[in-house]
Amino acid sequence: MRAVKVYPESWPLHTPFVIARGTRNEVGVVVVELEEQGVRVQGECSPYTRYGESEASVLALISGIIPQLEQGMTREQLQQVLPAGAARNAVDSALWQLESQLTQRSLWQLTAEPEPQVIDMAQTVSIDVPEMMASSALALWQNGARLLKIKLDNHLIAERLVAIRAAVPQATLIIDANESWHAEGLAARCQLLADLGVAMLEQPLPAGEDAALENFIHPLPICADESCHTRQDLPGLRGRYEMVNIKLDKTGGLTEALALAADARQQGFDIMLGCMLCTSRAIRAALPLAPGARFVDLDGPTWLAVDAEPTLPFSCGRITLSAVPAK
Repeated sequence: MRAVKVYPESWPLHTPFVIARGTRNEVGVVVVELEEQGVRVQGECSPYTRYGESEASVLALISGIIPQLEQGMTREQLQQVLPAGAARNAVDSALWQLESQLTQRSLWQLTAEPEPQVIDMAQTVSIDVPEMMASSALALWQNGARLLKIKLDNHLIAERLVAIRAAVPQATLIIDANESWHAEGLAARCQLLADLGVAMLEQPLPAGEDAALENFIHPLPICADESCHTRQDLPGLRGRYEMVNIKLDKTGGLTEALALAADARQQGFDIMLGCMLCTSRAIRAALPLAPGARFVDLDGPTWLAVDAEPTLPFSCGRITLSAVPAK
């Protein structure tokens, strides 16, 4: 018999996190705890209101399948019972961890992915006045980050980016507009980004307005985030996007995320690996996707005032896996 617990947690941030759709000062997560054969593991998700999720709705979904989980539900069975989203991710992540512990094989071994010693990742610059964003970018660069993800809304785009580029002329910049732009004027904005040496633009238009990108000539890659959750979304992205951002809270866990990554690559998409604001528990579940990603954006826990134990060994712009003790 497997013991199951599910409960919410709140984690304050050390600095407000500002994106196009609002400001966050804390992150609420839902934790699934499984215990079997003396082994106890946890999975985590971050419910996201943009996708119609709340802590209450996620707790309700997971609570509804506790009897099946107690009876030994597998990851394969889980895919048929819960829809893609945060609730399924928390359970899926816990089941991966349980298999890892019970078989004494790492996630890298279970997924047959090569384990790197270091994962280079983006550090995020959230929205502020141009001078403060430039200052934040410079501080991150001086602390070692070489890939910076710049959050933007629909205002002061040129002013913010020119200030940031002047502050960090050698940094690789990727831009995330979080659906805040419009088709009108997009071509000029893409050209501005290209002129400033930006490497990629993420989700400029609202999901559902992707048709505006059909046959849209643009000088830098565009990545689908809110428009891509699972493999079923890929056909509608062809000819519109060059890259997809894979997040476990969208796919419903590593199981679907691995399948999405394989299908996306087969169909010619590059991969970005992303995350929500979260603790190290959530990032650990996503790590097997990192080696195949062009851009890795897993800095969610670096925004927390305090991270969940055991913490991953984050430094500015990287995760040093060689510092993780062997189990």
